[in-house]
Amino acid sequence: MPVWLSIKTSLLSSIIAFILGSTAARWMARRSFVGKTAVETVLMLPLVLPPTVVGFLLLVLLGRNSWIGAAAEWLFAKPIIFSWGAAVIAAIVVSFPLVYQSMRVGFESVDPELEDSARSAGAGEWQVLRWITLPLVRRAAISAFILAFARGLGEFGATWMVAGNIPGVTQTLPTAIYVAVSNGESQLAWAWTAVIILFSWLLLAASGTGRRREGSGRT
Repeated sequence: MPVWLSIKTSLLSSIIAFILGSTAARWMARRSFVGKTAVETVLMLPLVLPPTVVGFLLLVLLGRNSWIGAAAEWLFAKPIIFSWGAAVIAAIVVSFPLVYQSMRVGFESVDPELEDSARSAGAGEWQVLRWITLPLVRRAAISAFILAFARGLGEFGATWMVAGNIPGVTQTLPTAIYVAVSNGESQLAWAWTAVIILFSWLLLAASGTGRRREGSGRT
């Protein structure tokens, strides 16, 4: 069912994108090196590229003619393209920049002296991250995860290119809406549209509730 596939795809992709984006943001926020701007530009490219371009690039990188696609097919005995895994990868790529940008701003807002004070008191890097940094970037982390989930939920172009529209396998809500409109099934299209609007509203409501609670906790 498109609803369950969309939720499953968005949830897994947002978790992976959150981990990768947060790690990259943490590393980039605390370092200055030659070519940093160029690296950040590459990391943010999926945000500004048309989804079909992202899909085409993924098709080239993951297709059977690429070494990545060939290795994956040998390892899993089936190609990546036109599989549920391809839909997850597409969602990860398009949502990664949103996580990276949100978390980088969050990490840069943390006063380095607070972290240095914890280190001077004998705290290890993991302890500094767990007890100092992460609580201070909690609001950014919540926003980043919700943005990633919402972006994965609404992904269409790149998913269509690399995963296709296989019912029960890769057909997510956006592709189901497109097919319904193409087939003249306006009632079904409206039903799927209502579902995705409801999910989007719930995500925005959850984000707003989290911010209000955090603001109340500070006062």
